[in-house]
Formats: sequence, C-alpha cells, structure tokens
Amino acid sequence: MDKTGIIVVSLCVGLLGFWMYEQNKIAQAQVSWAAAHPPAVVHTTNSTPATTMAATTISSAGAEIIFPAAGPEQTLVLTNGRARYTFTSRGGGLAQVELLDFPQTVSARWRGQIANTNEGFATLNAQVNIPVLALLGDTNFVGDGNFTLSRVENSVRVEKNLPDGLRVVKTFTLTSNFLMNASVRVENTSDKTILLAPQEIVVGTATPMDADDSTFSMYGGAMWSDGTNSLDNPLTYFDTNTTSFFGLFNRTPTPQYRAGSGNVVWVAAHSQFFALLAMPKEPAREIVAHPVTLPYFQSSGAATHLPPPQGIQTALVYPSQTLAANGVLEHQLVLFVGPKEYRTLAVIGDEFHNHADEVMNFGSGFQSFWGIGTFFAKLLLSAMNAIHDVTKIGYGWTIVLLTLLLRLLFWPLTKASTLSMKRMQALGPQMNALKEKYKADPQKLTSKQWELYKENKVNPMSGCWPMLMQMPVFMGFYTMIRSAIELRGASFLWAADLSKPDTVAMIPGLNFPLNPLPLLMGAAMLWQSHLTPASPGMDPGQQKMMRWMPAIFILFLYNFSAGLALYMTVSTLLGILQTKITKNIQLPPAAPAALTPAAKKKK
Repeated sequence: MDKTGIIVVSLCVGLLGFWMYEQNKIAQAQVSWAAAHPPAVVHTTNSTPATTMAATTISSAGAEIIFPAAGPEQTLVLTNGRARYTFTSRGGGLAQVELLDFPQTVSARWRGQIANTNEGFATLNAQVNIPVLALLGDTNFVGDGNFTLSRVENSVRVEKNLPDGLRVVKTFTLTSNFLMNASVRVENTSDKTILLAPQEIVVGTATPMDADDSTFSMYGGAMWSDGTNSLDNPLTYFDTNTTSFFGLFNRTPTPQYRAGSGNVVWVAAHSQFFALLAMPKEPAREIVAHPVTLPYFQSSGAATHLPPPQGIQTALVYPSQTLAANGVLEHQLVLFVGPKEYRTLAVIGDEFHNHADEVMNFGSGFQSFWGIGTFFAKLLLSAMNAIHDVTKIGYGWTIVLLTLLLRLLFWPLTKASTLSMKRMQALGPQMNALKEKYKADPQKLTSKQWELYKENKVNPMSGCWPMLMQMPVFMGFYTMIRSAIELRGASFLWAADLSKPDTVAMIPGLNFPLNPLPLLMGAAMLWQSHLTPASPGMDPGQQKMMRWMPAIFILFLYNFSAGLALYMTVSTLLGILQTKITKNIQLPPAAPAALTPAAKKKK
C-alpha cells in the first residue's frame, strides 16, 4: 500500500473509531437518563380486555388528557381480509389497525438461513391509548373519556353526550386501498349558543414495531402537505435524548411542532414503511405534532437500562367557533392507514389531487438531488415492481436484473468515455513534449493541448460524464431502496432483509456488526479503481486518492440497507466487465510525438 492509501485508510479507521466512541457515549447518557427516570409501573386487572393499551399522557392545546386505563371497555372489530380494525370506546375512535399481509418484524437468522418472522402483524397506532380521531383541545370534548360504539354493516358509529348540551358523533366506513371515510360531528342540542374551543382531531401516533426497530428514529416522523409541497419532521426533530451531532453541535430539543395557515391538505404520522394519513375534505387550519413516551415492549422485560421508546403523534387543528342553538359542526375526512406502497399511494394522490404519494418521503433538496433523485426513485421503483411482476423472481435478483439493464442503458456512454480515456493515455508522449516545449508559457501550453485534443477527437472531461450521469440514478436508487416496502423481509443469499444491513454476526469484543455486502462492494470498487485508466493530466496525488475512495464508501454505506450494497456491488462488477471489454478494443496508432528543440539538437 502506498503512502496516500495508508493515510486514507487511517482516516477511515479513525472516523470509524470516533463514531464507535460517540455511540458508546450516547449509550452511557441513555443509562444515566434511565436511572434518573425509572419507568412507570402499569397495573392491570383480569377485567381489563386483552386489547387494552397502557395509559399514555399527552399534551393538548387545552389541558393534559388521560384516557382511563381501568374499568370496562367496549371494542368493535372490522376486517376486510387485508386489515383488522379495532375500535374502542375509550376516547371514541380507531384504537389500532393490524395489517394482515405484513409481519410485525423481520429478523435475521445469521449464517445464511432464511429470514425469520414472528407471529404478529404490523400494527399501526400501537402501544398508545389515544385512538385515531380522538377529539382533543378542551376537556369538554372528552368528559369521562368513555363513548358508545355501534356497528352498521361495514361502518362504526361512535357517540357521546357532553356537558352543556354538546353531542359528539363519529362515523367510520371502510372502503378500499386501506382507505376509510370518516367524520366528526359536534352537535349543539341545547337552545343556546356555545363557543367551541379550538379542536384537535388526532390523526394517529407513529410507533416503532418492536424494541429492536432501530429505523424508526431515522424514518419515523410527522408530515403534512398544502397540496403542492410537503414537509417532514422526523423524530430527531423532537429528540430529547440526543442533544448533539457527533458531539460538535449542541441543540435544544423541540417539544412540539405546529405549522399551517388554513392550508393543511393532509397530515401523516409515519414510519419507514407504514403511515396513518388523514385527508380532510376542507383544508384544516394547522398541524400539531409532538413526541409521545410509550410503555416498554414486553419483549424487553420489566427492567431495562434504556429510556422508554418514543412515538410521534399528529393531529389536525381547527379554530374556535361559535355553534348556534341546535347547530352542527362537521369535519369530513378520508383516512389511509396502511403500508407505504407507491402504486397504491399514487392512485390515491391522483384520485384526491393532493400528491398523497409524497408520504413515501422520497426526500427534498440535497436528499433527493434537488428533485432529480425523487424522479428517478419513482421511476426505478416502478421498474423494479414491473420486473418482479413479470419475472416472478425474488427482489434480490430483481435488483441484479435492474442493475444489469441500467448498465446496458449507460453502455454507449461508458464505452465512449473509456475509449476517450485510452486515447488520452496514448497522447501521453505528445503531452509531455508540449509541457517541455512550452513550460515557460502556460497560456500557450493550454492552447496547444486543446489543439492536440481537437486534432485527435479527445475530450479530457469525457471521463467525468458517466459518473455525473449516473449520480442521479444512484441517488434515486438510494432513495427508492430506503422507502420500498417491497424489500421489507425480502431475502437474498445470506441477507435476510434487503431493507436492512446484511449482518451475519457480531465481531466478538467489539460488539460491531459484520456486514459482508459493503465489504464486497469496497473490494470491487478497489479492483475497478486499479483497472480504470488515469487521465495523463491528473495529479499523481489525486490519482492515488481516487484509488482509495472505496474506503470512504465503505465507511458511509456500511450500515445502509443490503439492497443498496447489492446494487453498488453488482453495478461495480458489471463496470469492471465493461472496462475489460473496452480495453480489448484496438485504437488506431497516434501521431508521433513532436520533438522539442532540445531533443532535435541532441539528435
């Protein structure tokens, strides 16, 4: 290994060690936090139904609302074959939704065995007792928190009489595509005018699937749209446990997010692959979102050294209003509670003309290469699903085939670039002769170099074009893979879940994951860097740095999804094959180098 390679690898190892040190420091901080904040003990009785969730305290615009966790609870269950909807009398709403086509978690059996799934279903609005469409904002909207449920065919009706002659009536009607028509009515049954406080209609709470759901802290969030643009606030926006980035930038946790000015077209509480999304018939005034402390998962045991898990709750906000005697105020909306499948959400977005597919969270700005990555993410996701539907092969092989098609698509550009670089190498003697002849006149040297390029039909920038052209595709692939629920639980070789790292073991003593695919990717990229002809005009130090760029890629992509590492590995190997094929193409001999005055005199 040369000196530059040693420096680059040393920097990578140093950064990796610093990252591990910071992770250990964060873990110690979490231990201290847990010691200072012992978990609350929740007592249950045999009379409490099994579907009852632990009590959760939330903060609303009015006062703290705590729905009762003890006493009788009425529940109703509707199912349509793809989802099971459980309604509760506590808070009067949709308690949770179980998605029958999706397991709760997907865990890997190491050493190449097939993925192992547990017996539960992916459950949305789980671990909380604030149901979807709970009406908050004032204690008068809650009363004792107990509502009456009734069922009519595929609909559920929720009712409650409140003080001062108010009556709340909610209806839920199942449709298709994980959609549900819903309404919240506030009726004034008295003969006097009532001033209603601002109302919060809860959209739901996004929660992690289990104690090992590490992706929720990165991808869980509250999202809203004005029908044209959308904005996502991840859980880290509200994070109360992490107060710095690598110990460099201190930040103050934000307890609440509030936005909108009468233009809230839809609001979502989402995780990486699932979403609770509410689309009001008329735009709401605001969105309000805040973190919610959840009870510990049963699988983590009664005692734990970590802080309790966090969820994020969102709600639609409506302003205070005057309700005339015998008047009615009704908010109609459509709920989507299901998986973030792009094809389904695109249909919903077209139907309601509100870009609901943006809840896929393909990103914005640099995250999506300023829109280009989003375009390619949608295109690549559609192409991946089309290939899978036609060939019926697994998604791992689908990624391999899609990568092959992309390489074939870029083949003419790659071939032209490689041939141009070969011509550049062949011009090495002429370039050296010009440098010797015009070393005292840089401007003249540049002019003669470009004349030489033009005469031999060579573009010194041609080597950059394939990389620049493929960068948006790479950004699109990265965005697509992190959002594609199709890859959740899809196995390939030893990788049990293509949406997660392909960890096969933990390195003893370091507690560090062993992920083979990123290592194979780095090895392939290193091989490719030694095969790619360097430009004669490139500084030797830059050439060495480019050869050791794979170490940087390994550092930053090591813990990304196996699907992305698979794409990068296959793409690099195909690039090596293309390079070898192109190198066998014979070019016509270049013109002899012009002799410098010193060389002529010597001759």
